[in-house]
Amino acid sequence: MRPTPFLRNAIGRGGVASAALKERVRRPGYLKKLAQPEDLAPLFKNDDYIGWSGFTGVGYPKAVPTAIADHVEANNLQADPATKKKFNLFVGASVGPEVEDRWAKMDMIARRYPHQVGREIAKGINEGRIEFADKHLSMFPQDLTYGYYSLKKNHGDPRKPLDWAIVEATAITEDGHIVPGASVGATPEIVQSAEKIIIEVNTLVPSLEGLHDINHSFVPPNRQPYVVTHPQDRIGRTAIPIDPDRVVAIVESKHPDNTGQNAPENEESRAIAGHLIDFLSSEVASGRLPPSLLPLQSGIGNVANSIIGGLADGPFEQVQVWTEVLQDTFIQFFDSGKLAFATATSIKFSPEGFEHFYKNWDRYKDRLLLRSQQVANSPELIRRLGVIAMNTPLEVDIYAHANSTNALGSRMLNGLGGSADFLRNAKISIMHTPSVRPTKKDPTGISCIVPFASHIDQTEHDLDIIVTEQGLADLRGLSPRERAPLIIEKCAHPDYKDSLKEYYDRALFECLRSGSGHEPHMLRNAFKFHINLMEKGTMKIDKWD
Repeated sequence: MRPTPFLRNAIGRGGVASAALKERVRRPGYLKKLAQPEDLAPLFKNDDYIGWSGFTGVGYPKAVPTAIADHVEANNLQADPATKKKFNLFVGASVGPEVEDRWAKMDMIARRYPHQVGREIAKGINEGRIEFADKHLSMFPQDLTYGYYSLKKNHGDPRKPLDWAIVEATAITEDGHIVPGASVGATPEIVQSAEKIIIEVNTLVPSLEGLHDINHSFVPPNRQPYVVTHPQDRIGRTAIPIDPDRVVAIVESKHPDNTGQNAPENEESRAIAGHLIDFLSSEVASGRLPPSLLPLQSGIGNVANSIIGGLADGPFEQVQVWTEVLQDTFIQFFDSGKLAFATATSIKFSPEGFEHFYKNWDRYKDRLLLRSQQVANSPELIRRLGVIAMNTPLEVDIYAHANSTNALGSRMLNGLGGSADFLRNAKISIMHTPSVRPTKKDPTGISCIVPFASHIDQTEHDLDIIVTEQGLADLRGLSPRERAPLIIEKCAHPDYKDSLKEYYDRALFECLRSGSGHEPHMLRNAFKFHINLMEKGTMKIDKWD
């Protein structure tokens, strides 16, 4: 790609490469493209389509996005519609709040796909300032390469729907290929889909070369099967291949990932973990699972932490993991000797967890593999491996429909993520949640077991197990009329159990009388819990009619 005069000028002021950068960048021609982030910032135009690396707040670019925000702020560009800049942002999942939430707060994001975490960006979505399209994380990268997100007219090459890719690397190979850091996410497809690529080489963190397994993304009819039968199987490269001619600049970065602390365990999460470990033990005893289980997928949050921590002290040996994200408790699981191998698309350790991980790199490097999210979340592989999937919803209804995304049916929180990729295709699909959550007015004001989910992300057809701190409901093979009483009895909080029973009994009576009793509901009352919450700050109702 022939650089513009402005870009040539920006690269010309890049300065002298540091010794650390020279060591990490093994393609000398890239060092001639060294630039300062502040010199690149004016290149980004309103309505540009920009892809970032990163997944769950790890491996995202920091220097250039910060410089762009600084440039917009210093020149007061957002104050005038003629100079205002809003960008269309594509990232595999969430990134650090110091870049994404700052962009959202400054109203610099027009569109955002496919998953996000952060107060300001969620606020922008729910206020209607940011267009957001939720998508299964296994499908987003392929849809990007299909050109489904290219809404810009006269963009240029239709096979390159992104104007820019800004990606973080921990090293660059002799071929100019990118060695990612602690996440892969959708980076292979983002660089594949971008006209211009900027690489931030982060010399603060160690090079993680050898940790990754990278596949090229083909489109039909040229797609190939993923030949994986065990979590440790390698099928790709250790670096992300790119066209060096599309690399317009490299930047040295020395910023850590802003991961913060993992969600702490509590009494409820430990109780849920206990129910699940008892269930898995019974499955082994019955012969439905092998003694080492099958590959585990675990979401993020305190319940997931408690489950993995419990497994580190549990009865299962030589366990394997096929998941999206590894948290700090996986270090404990590795160190216990009971976790044989884990594959994911991101490592979201706390700062202390990363420090321990880097110091003990030799202990972990042969027991861990990071893949792209299109592979880590592949329905083909999840089903073949017989993954045991465990994820947390906002709410589950009495028939086992689950809401993972929209509070009270309308307010977007983080997005669907990869939960449905796993739950639809797993050998055992488990959803775990506290039975209640507090409101400002009532410590048990929100029941996580409701008559009818206010938004449905996972259907009753996809879930096998519902578990709260109250107990575990095994729904396999049960009809809807068999599931509802079991979920209420095993999983609902005592403050709501009688009310839910009354709802079900009345709905069953009315629907059987009218000849519509397969999955009974009283539609006039189906969302009364939610309406009462909006009006009175609690889901505790006085009566149904």
